[in-house]
Amino acid sequence: MVAHSSQCDQAQLQRLLEDQLPETVQTEVAAHIETCSVCQCRLESFAATADVWHEMREALSDVDDDGFASHSHSIHSVPLDFLSPSDNPAMVGRIGEFEILELIGSGGMGIVLKGYDHELNRYVAVKVLHPHCATSAGARRRFAREAQAAAAVVHQHVVAIHAVGAHHHPPYLVMPFVPGESLQQRLTRLGPLEVVDVLRIGQQVAEGLAAAHAQGLVHRDIKPANILLERNVDRVLLTDFGLARAADDASLTQSGVIAGTPQFMSPEQARGENVDHRTDLFSLGTVLYTLLAGHSPFRAETAMGVLRRVCDDSPRPLRELNPSVPDWLERFIARLQAKSAADRFDSALEVAELLKGSLAHIQQPTVVPLPDAVARLVRRPLKSNRLVLWGGASVVALGVWAAGLGLWPEFLRTSIPPAGLNPSPSSIPPVVSPDSDWNDSHPQEAQAVRKAIERLEGEASDQF
Repeated sequence: MVAHSSQCDQAQLQRLLEDQLPETVQTEVAAHIETCSVCQCRLESFAATADVWHEMREALSDVDDDGFASHSHSIHSVPLDFLSPSDNPAMVGRIGEFEILELIGSGGMGIVLKGYDHELNRYVAVKVLHPHCATSAGARRRFAREAQAAAAVVHQHVVAIHAVGAHHHPPYLVMPFVPGESLQQRLTRLGPLEVVDVLRIGQQVAEGLAAAHAQGLVHRDIKPANILLERNVDRVLLTDFGLARAADDASLTQSGVIAGTPQFMSPEQARGENVDHRTDLFSLGTVLYTLLAGHSPFRAETAMGVLRRVCDDSPRPLRELNPSVPDWLERFIARLQAKSAADRFDSALEVAELLKGSLAHIQQPTVVPLPDAVARLVRRPLKSNRLVLWGGASVVALGVWAAGLGLWPEFLRTSIPPAGLNPSPSSIPPVVSPDSDWNDSHPQEAQAVRKAIERLEGEASDQF
């Protein structure tokens, strides 16, 4: 991670605004600013006077934690002097060919406005790079990258891009206006969601991710605030591909660069390592956990504390927080959140299909069986317990044989490991030694013990 201690540099922030930093440093500093409130305040103070930012804070007083504003406040309090005058007195201005009606929301990097497209007679959402970021070449490149990434993905669960004003100052992109709310807003409003709703939302998010991954893109910032729910139909739409990278982008090999939202990052992303599509699967698992628990599984007082928990801690079992969660769904989400990418599901498409089948099972449990791949998660013991189960079964079986042969005291002395150590096949001393005199004098019993051990090994291999 770009540590706060090294990046909270006032002179460096000033050089960022003046476009005097190398490209690689710009990327690091821009990523750091997104998670550092101290640097955000400093950047604001450099980019505008205190009076201007006071007016903006007043204007955005109704904006929630996810950057979505209510329609009740006055847009005239927000500094939008980059808008051109409009001939329509009902509009507050225009940008390019689009008339602007009102403010929708504001975040750290952009302002979202509700606009009107006269040519196609439809409302649109116009996302404008925040004025205090527009002077940064790195921020402009990221903004353009968002447009390029999203435009490459054409899917019913991904917000489309209608137009891009890359050369406008500040640059903007035009998207469909989606009446509804973000998933974060719904979570805040309703608390934990029902299992059936979580499965439906998860399926649609996974389908959108599968479309992005098919284009070689990794979203890298899947979180409830970037998932929109269309009103009435409740269609899920992925948005904000600002952190997306081509999977083969050379920048992925840069170490120590972190971008995203800490609570929903994968461990490899939190460590600043190169990532692939499976990082989005971890984030999706964390989103599903959050929807069922009502809060993120990785919480701490600082961003660094959150990242440490993402990398090192296992979330509290979901069923302890929400007993209505089926055990198979708890295991399913746990696999999505596996610390190692290799232990997660192979693809977003696979996840979407399994969630679709699981949703059908919840809705018609007597007609539609649970997908076998999901049911196996419950039938199969936890991976960390496999060795203990195998060793324990072997010790019990060998003990029975030893007792039957009158060798119980010797078996206890040679076969039970010290306290605190898990037995394993290699650590259990053989009761029957090929060189022992006992083998020669008891050939039938020795052969029976060997067969019992072979049978146990075969059963263990079949099960695990």
